[in-house]
This record gives sequence, structure tokens and C-alpha cells, in this order.
Amino acid sequence: LEISLFMIITILVFLLILSVLVLIHEAGHFFVAKKFGIKVEEFGFGFPPRLFSFKKGETIYSINWLPIGGFVKIFGEDEAGGGKIMIKDKGLMIKDKNRAFFAKSAWERATVIVAGVVMNAILAAVIFYIFLGISGFKTELPLLSNYKFIGVNQTNTTEVVISAIAKNSPAEKQGLKALTKVITVNGRNITDSKQFIDIVGKNRGREIEITWSNLQSSEIHKTIVTPRISPPKNEGALGVALFSLSTAVLSYDTPVQKTFSGIIHPVNLMSYNLNVMGNLVRASYDRKTTEPLSAGISGPVGIASLTGSILEIQNLKEKILGLLNLTGILSISLAFFNILPIPALDGGRLFFILIEAVTGRKVNQRIESFAHSLGMALLLGLMLLITFKDIWKLFPK
Repeated sequence: LEISLFMIITILVFLLILSVLVLIHEAGHFFVAKKFGIKVEEFGFGFPPRLFSFKKGETIYSINWLPIGGFVKIFGEDEAGGGKIMIKDKGLMIKDKNRAFFAKSAWERATVIVAGVVMNAILAAVIFYIFLGISGFKTELPLLSNYKFIGVNQTNTTEVVISAIAKNSPAEKQGLKALTKVITVNGRNITDSKQFIDIVGKNRGREIEITWSNLQSSEIHKTIVTPRISPPKNEGALGVALFSLSTAVLSYDTPVQKTFSGIIHPVNLMSYNLNVMGNLVRASYDRKTTEPLSAGISGPVGIASLTGSILEIQNLKEKILGLLNLTGILSISLAFFNILPIPALDGGRLFFILIEAVTGRKVNQRIESFAHSLGMALLLGLMLLITFKDIWKLFPK
């Protein structure tokens, strides 16, 4: 019952985060379209089928059954490439043609498209100002590449991480968990795996005290455990596997750094994530397998699982910081990837508008519609593959 309740809470928190991100994005399109006099037919929370709706002015505001984000239906957006509309199909008066999306100038349409991305970028900045304010303008990031962050004081450290725990081992019985950082053993700071192994080896049969923390927080845990004198083959005295993890300690110290921290931090995170992704692509190419790249990419199921890991943190402050950090990263990621010139995304629509602005001619409606349809099909296919991979990872091997 407790597990089921926790899963429900996790799903609700994940859906709330996702809905806020998407609704903020769509609100950008909504308000700018209204500003330019473009007719907005519907602003929906969630996706159809429709549960409840009301009409205010010319716009329908709806609550829909699928609570995943939201949408804005802008009159004439689908016909933007052709510059025409079937009046009889829409049931609208001829005068509404002047208020259609396609009837507006290229720069007005581009502004409407970009508004959603801008809103997500602003939301990310606000979230990280709050995040850094709560954390004392200091945070840590696992360093997966030799990366130098800008606009912040950076100190790199090396930590020992428990990567796996053997079944029925002393570590498992005493509550040690995989993917946690080892801080001290018997009061001695641990900086590399060899040091940890040496201390454990010298204390076989005797109790030792290990302090550790989750990767997502600095909340400290203490565990008393007795290393085995004669462990099973290939398990070790405690039954743990280790690896060394480099960590970047980022500190915004000066008044200028703090003033711009909410802007600089998400830019740093996005740049760093792209650097890591580039390394994963190279690793996949060198090994002739997609495994490195697929392991570093998560979809909704993987993000929901990460949300659950954050909610498991006992310390309320660390839990709030974890949720703020996750929401901020998702918001800046949504802004960045949505502006890429990929058909079906905002960046794809913006690309066709820019072509029109440069050439003075609209792209053929059929070509643009086909490109967006193909892009959407490819994106949905990719999402299905990532979701299947994330679900597969949830089951024990």
C-alpha cells in the first residue's frame, strides 16, 4: 500500500512538473498571439478527449482527460504555409481571415513561435535563482568530461561511488545502496577506491562506520557494517562494486556572479549536457553501438523514475532543491531542443518562416505540411523507443 501510494505521488508530481513546463510554453504563444490580434480558438490544459470547457470571448478554455501539459489552437496556423483557409470547413466569417496566423507578417509569426521558447528560458532562470538562493549560491555536478564552466568559481574533486551491491552481502543487509557517494570510513575521508578497499581489508571481522550520501543530495547517512573475513568469490569483504566520480563544485561568490547566476547556471548546464552528449555520440561511433548514447538519454518514464528518487530524499530542503533542479533543467532543455530547426517543433516552423522572410515567398503548403507530419512521426517513433528502453531498465536483469 505504501509503495502504491508513493508511486501515485511520484506520478502526480511528475505530471505537475510537466504540465507547468508545457503550460508556461503555450502561454507564451497565447499571449503574444493575442497581442498581435491573432484569433486563439482554444487554450487547453491536458490533451483531449475534453473533460470540461468554457468559452470566454472568442477563446475556449478546456480541461482535458490526458493531464500531460497543454496546447494552444491558433486560427490559421496549420495553413500558414499556403496563405489560404477553407472558410466553409471552419465555419468562420470572411473577416476572420485577417486575424489568421498565416495572414500576419513574417516577423509577427516568428515572434509568436519564439514566445514559447522564451517563456521556458525565463522560467528556467527564475527557478535557478530560487535554487541557488536556497543552496547558498553553491552546488555540485558530476563531472563526466573535462569541462570548464563559465561565470562561476569551479573546484573539481574526486569521490568514490558505490555502483552495485551483491545480494545478501553485509552492505545490502545494513542498508547501503547503489549509486551513493562514500564520504568517510571510520572517520577518514575517502578520495579514491584503493583507499576504501585498503581500510575495509584491514578491518575484516570488525565493525566499521561508513558515512555516505545520495548522488542527488548532500544529506548524510551513517551505516555500521562488518566486512566478511571469507567472502564469496568475486564479491569482496563488503560485497560492493566501486568507481571514482569527479565532481565540479560550483560557487557563485561575487556580487556580479550572484546577480547573473540564474542566467549563467542554466546556460552552463545546457552547454555541459551538449558536451556530454557529444562524447556519448563519439563513444557510440567508436564502439559501433548505440548503447553509450541510449544509456545517457531518458524519456518521460526515466524522468518520472528520477522524480521518484528525489522524492525519496528525507531532508525536506534537499528534496525541494532536487525538484527545483530537475524542473529547471527540463525547462531549459525544452527551450533549447524546441528551437532547433526540426520539423513539427517550433524551430521547424520558424525555419520555414525565415525562408519566407529571406526569399519573399511562402514555402508551398504541401511541402511544409509533409515536413511537419514526417518530423512528428519520427519524433513519436523516437519517443516510443526511448520509453521502451526506460521501462526495460526498471526490470531487474
